[in-house]
Amino acid sequence: MRLVQFKTPEGERKVGRVSTDGNHLHPLKDTRSVRELAEAAIARGAPIATLVNERATAELVDYDRLLGENLVLSPLDHEEPSRFLVTGTGLTHTGSANARDKMHVLTHGEGAAESDSLKIFRMGLEGGKPAGGPPGVQPEWFFKGVGTCVVAPGAALPMPAFALAGAEEAEIVGLYVVGPDGRPFRIGYALGNEYSDHVTEAENYLYLAHSKLRSCSIGPELLVGDLPDEVRGLSRIRRDGKVIWEEEFLSGEAHMSHSIANLEHYHFRYPMHRRPGDLHAYFFGAAVMSYAFGVQTGPGDEYEIEADVFGKPLRNRVELAPDEGLVTVTQL
Repeated sequence: MRLVQFKTPEGERKVGRVSTDGNHLHPLKDTRSVRELAEAAIARGAPIATLVNERATAELVDYDRLLGENLVLSPLDHEEPSRFLVTGTGLTHTGSANARDKMHVLTHGEGAAESDSLKIFRMGLEGGKPAGGPPGVQPEWFFKGVGTCVVAPGAALPMPAFALAGAEEAEIVGLYVVGPDGRPFRIGYALGNEYSDHVTEAENYLYLAHSKLRSCSIGPELLVGDLPDEVRGLSRIRRDGKVIWEEEFLSGEAHMSHSIANLEHYHFRYPMHRRPGDLHAYFFGAAVMSYAFGVQTGPGDEYEIEADVFGKPLRNRVELAPDEGLVTVTQL
């Protein structure tokens, strides 16, 4: 089961279940947001799928038209964006370790000592999937931003004027809501583009935090239920309508060095991440990235990420943001 948040041409918010043909949506009765739907499921003590089946109408909405008119929203959002925390982890996939090591070699040369990236990846291989369940070894973790950094499918991904680069990271994202008692609930999964500045990161690994403070995109569809052990997808870049780079990515726990449960434990063990009513988007790590292949992207390039299990592809175009110059602080 997959869900889509969208607006009607008249501006009304709705949630729709994707039809069997994948090209239409069945709007849900009395449902303006996935957050509202999830909170109703928690209050009732029922799976979210139960509520979807009860609320889904027979009406068919043209999904492709909504995408074409930029009426599809991110699959999860909050009316107070500061209550939507966007975070992630890296070095969770074999591909990501290879990509990070390529970045290390590009910056420091072939003879450089083993990078911290490969060290933490090896730690994940050895202890990221403990036989008895979590907790295992602690993963890498980073803060991406709050709800204001999430752009909708089809919307522009801004490249700050101060950025040294901007490139895609095709990932699976876990989407969560914290219940009234402080217990986290997973709503489902979505495709994500964890857009980052890899040139800044490569200068010094301590700049990783800065390189991640960028926009990102999630969606367009929310997968409700279990994530397949293996997810196969494609990440590609189009320039002037032509594909200039394309690579298959492999994800799901079969291709990860950490279990999802282990990643979730280390994220939600912090009380600050269990505030009732908060939403979380947690990027699970990228398997491939164009930067590691020497591709330099820029304004006008379009990223496209797809995987059959998630339905329609996620597309976003890079747009250069205005230069804000020196940001100063005013003394009160």
